[in-house]
Amino acid sequence: MTLYFLIAAIAIMFTMALALCRALLGPSVFDRILAVNMFGTKAVLLVAIFAFFSGRHDLLDIALLYSLLNFVGVIAALRLVERGKFFANNKGHSVKMEDE
Repeated sequence: MTLYFLIAAIAIMFTMALALCRALLGPSVFDRILAVNMFGTKAVLLVAIFAFFSGRHDLLDIALLYSLLNFVGVIAALRLVERGKFFANNKGHSVKMEDE
């Protein structure tokens, strides 16, 4: 049974490495945000596997909290990209977009 957990953890870390590569090399902002979201999801899975393997079920609460923070962070990042308020003009003020 331990071998299966080890194989699952290695597979999750491999997909985390691929997501990190996509986050660093992504051609667009949306690819990078999606890769960061996937990295966070895989981190939650890794914590859950470690909690199950070690018998420390209190770590599952931490994994749930991290997944909630991951979701809220991605939604916040997408809202910033959508509204365009993360760019700055020469005066240091945020650029205002026209209302739709």
